[in-house]
Amino acid sequence: MVSSRHLGITVAVICLLAVAACSRRDKPLLPPQPAPVADAAPPAVDGPPPAPPRGVERLEDRQPVAAADEGIASRSLDELNRDSPLRPAFFLLDSSDLDDTGRSVVTSNVEVLKKYPQWVITIEGHCDERGTAEYNLALGERRAAAVKTYMVSLGIAESRLRTVSYGKEFPFDQGHSDDAWSKNRRAHFVITAK
Repeated sequence: MVSSRHLGITVAVICLLAVAACSRRDKPLLPPQPAPVADAAPPAVDGPPPAPPRGVERLEDRQPVAAADEGIASRSLDELNRDSPLRPAFFLLDSSDLDDTGRSVVTSNVEVLKKYPQWVITIEGHCDERGTAEYNLALGERRAAAVKTYMVSLGIAESRLRTVSYGKEFPFDQGHSDDAWSKNRRAHFVITAK
């Protein structure tokens, strides 16, 4: 007899495989990950919003899209996603709330989408490697949904936005440190139609 836990894990794995098979872009094959560590309690958040993770472009360092590439509308989907004008929004540990920095990044992405009203995007919710697969899939979905809701509130039609959660399956940084984990807790934007 199959336990409900095993059934839940099986369903989650099948869903992940189905989502990956339907994805419009190739995902890298990942090496086996170490056993997950339970999430620690979220850090206390007092004072100004945290700086973006090291190695992540700061919003104020970005060139305006029009100045950076006048021919952006003529680029293929692969080219657009390889050097995307849409930047990821990062989250605090165990959170699906957009902080001030995250809202600023998403607002900037909305301005790009308003310039290209034919674009349809997928908002991918990602997590760090800690926690169970099921927990991270649910957290990734909440992150993607929070970004979608905020984008709709800023005037982007809901029909242009899709969401998917990859949980901890596609880390941006393969490391096992706070710095790597902060880069992996993100909403990533993929242009899926133009």
